[in-house]
Amino acid sequence: MISKTLLKKIASYKQKKYRDLDKVFVVEGEKMVKEAILSSFEIVCICAIKDWIENNKDLLEQIEYYEVSYSELERISNLTTPNSVLAILSQKEMRMPDIKNISNNLSLMLDNVSNPGNFGTIVRLCSWFGIKNIICSETTTDCYNPKVVQASMGAIFHTDIHYCNILDLLDSLPKDLPIYATVLREGKNIYMENLAQKGIIVLGNESFGVSKEVLQRVTHKITIPSFAENKQVESLNVSMATAIILSEFRREVKKNI
Repeated sequence: MISKTLLKKIASYKQKKYRDLDKVFVVEGEKMVKEAILSSFEIVCICAIKDWIENNKDLLEQIEYYEVSYSELERISNLTTPNSVLAILSQKEMRMPDIKNISNNLSLMLDNVSNPGNFGTIVRLCSWFGIKNIICSETTTDCYNPKVVQASMGAIFHTDIHYCNILDLLDSLPKDLPIYATVLREGKNIYMENLAQKGIIVLGNESFGVSKEVLQRVTHKITIPSFAENKQVESLNVSMATAIILSEFRREVKKNI
């Protein structure tokens, strides 16, 4: 059984201020919760209906869990149609990324990306394309927003996400490290470029793109050209653009093998 007090506390985690106060976040759904249990994240507790608990006793041996009714699960869920299980996880401490690690790998930087669904999809894409580090401006949306977590489809458990002053970070990087920024116009055609396998790819805000201050610090501006006969489509969704860009960067790996 679960107390009314604990139900109320878990329901409060729909709001960022309460998640941050207790340094937790919420994961929902059978697949996501199982993946969370197998990850390096600490499980605070699990709330699940009776059938799920009975079918997953082996996963719950060292985890605090509560049986809840479906109506109780509806009360604490962020989903329109709740699944059978919900987990509360501890947030990981946000640290400045290691400069050496960043300098020796390909990383993604998000400059004020605000849509949680886009962010979650980007996390999923980074996992698919082997991008370990996502560096976020302090104004980028919260990575523990439930919509980000759900859209990541479990990839958030396998990706290192950092929040920092990105201008300070860019200024501290080696001068010869390539910094790519995606721009709508006046960038070089990404399909014609020789793309480095170490560096940073910067993606900007959905409406305003990469900020002027960041653009002053990049070494390469790249553009995904449109092949449309009419120009009614103004730009790509930022997560769509991420998929194309990461695919092109990884195609360079294949070309150079």
